[in-house]
Amino acid sequence: AIKNPGTKQARAAKQVKASFRIAMTGTPIENRLSDLWSLFDFLNQGLLGSASEFTKFIKRMQENEASYARLKTVVAPFILRRSKADKSVIADLPDKIEMKTFAQLTKKQAMLYNNLVNDIQVKLETTGEGMERKGLILSSLMKLKQICNHPDQYMGQQVYSSEESGKFLRLGEICESIYEKRERVLVFTQFREITDHLNQFLETVFHHRGLVLHGETPVKKRKEIVDRFQGKEYIPYLVLSIKAGGVGLNLTAANHVIHFDRWWNPAVENQATDRAFRIGQNKNVIVHKFITKGTIEEKIDALIEEKVKISKEIIPDMQEKWITEFGNQQLMDLFKLT
Repeated sequence: AIKNPGTKQARAAKQVKASFRIAMTGTPIENRLSDLWSLFDFLNQGLLGSASEFTKFIKRMQENEASYARLKTVVAPFILRRSKADKSVIADLPDKIEMKTFAQLTKKQAMLYNNLVNDIQVKLETTGEGMERKGLILSSLMKLKQICNHPDQYMGQQVYSSEESGKFLRLGEICESIYEKRERVLVFTQFREITDHLNQFLETVFHHRGLVLHGETPVKKRKEIVDRFQGKEYIPYLVLSIKAGGVGLNLTAANHVIHFDRWWNPAVENQATDRAFRIGQNKNVIVHKFITKGTIEEKIDALIEEKVKISKEIIPDMQEKWITEFGNQQLMDLFKLT
């Protein structure tokens, strides 16, 4: 809650007088390195310099990867890390198996995707710098993600035929196997507007009704949904918007997790996965991260992997805004189908 040093609650927390301070967090670096700076500004003010000094240090680090080791060396004595995957911490927690699950674009998706990329290229050449350009890039990313999910999501239609989406077809294959085992699955998406359509499709696969939870679900009803899903009645699936259902819920009745579309922030995705992979889980948790081959989804997944390799804990900005700093040619290489 104090990762953003500019918020009132962060400033208030740092004014509390204390002889000893502890910060507890599952994600010390959620979006950017300044998260870590803010925590240490509370814990041990001055250790990482001022905010401006730390920003300059980050820029130097990005030019010289060896500098990441220096930062780790400085903060390591103050960090006690405990991971659920460490058997010495929790001996009886099952394994978590993560995999990338690839889907192909259908002909309709490929046509829409190519048309949009051509349109973006024209607009990039005629758009000025600054906020206008950043707005164009971020809106383009969203539209490309929608096409990768389903053509009807991008076009604003309500049919959602499974044959028109490679992801829907892949989702059906995986969930048929889950249904045969009478196991349960969590399906996460960042888009509220697609949750009901995923629900309708999954009902045809499982021959059972599931549940849906998103930002517009009343707080009282959320507890009812969780209790039903965790109960003895066989509720095979729960569709969740990742922002509403990605934190704070205990959903260990499921041992499968599907990220239908990617948030492109590993910390957010991991928090969502941990709704099932937590104390109380007694089965191995299988995690599928959907990626549409040849599209921006595959390319950004590769970019993020490269960033994570730089350092397992100290990573640059993982929000989509860093893509807005790309040059036009870099952007077109990212957008184009391959």
